[in-house]
Amino acid sequence: MALKRNKNLQQPGRNTKLAARVKGQQMNIGLFGGSFDPIHRGHLALVQAAADRFSLRQVLFVPANVPPHKQKHPVTAFVHRYAMVALATQDDKRWVPSLLEAGAAGSDEGARLTANYSIDTVRRIKQTLKKADRLFFLIGMDAFKDIATWHEAQALLSECEFVVASRPGFSLRDVAESLPEPVRPPAEVTNPFHKQAATGDLVLPGVTLHLLGGVQQNVSATTIRTTAAEGKPLGRWLDPRVAEYVRKMGLYRKGG
Repeated sequence: MALKRNKNLQQPGRNTKLAARVKGQQMNIGLFGGSFDPIHRGHLALVQAAADRFSLRQVLFVPANVPPHKQKHPVTAFVHRYAMVALATQDDKRWVPSLLEAGAAGSDEGARLTANYSIDTVRRIKQTLKKADRLFFLIGMDAFKDIATWHEAQALLSECEFVVASRPGFSLRDVAESLPEPVRPPAEVTNPFHKQAATGDLVLPGVTLHLLGGVQQNVSATTIRTTAAEGKPLGRWLDPRVAEYVRKMGLYRKGG
């Protein structure tokens, strides 16, 4: 049964409730957050692979109004980043653009400086789930390697299962060593895995990681923004509707 887009999860400040389910059936829900500046084919490939592998009935795309790790760097206005997410997710009813981290977007400057933390978003979503439901946090390897620096990282890892898009050059030891120290296996345990590719599942007390291979695409948001600033075509990296939006709105243009 196809799910309708959950309008409640698209609206901040409302009592969020996930879309209709088959009576008594467990639901697998994906959460994919980030700055999405802009959302590109690499993001969509990760979500598609995760949705197929873990039978995700919905994936919430949650652009951050204030990405915690990018507060010292300018990001495109939230309204544009959300609009691009909405355009890129139109073709799959399982994909839901969410305003859960919109916060005070568009209000006074002081309010906009409040960072969005994933742990808060995860806890809000879990309040809408049944005990048997499973929440999967989707993330790329480049972001995951800094997970230990995230706000309440250990708590976040314990609240949901992580799906990490692996990539060549990262070993199973690299993944384990990225974990916060309280849940990180000792070196004598991880060292033998320094040549083993980051694939399969890693289950530790308080941590469940699913390593997703075969989805790595050579896409860089920085390269996209630079290319857009030069007025060059973006179709190789972006959904056509997103590329057209970037062009029409003049996003990433020099002096824009």
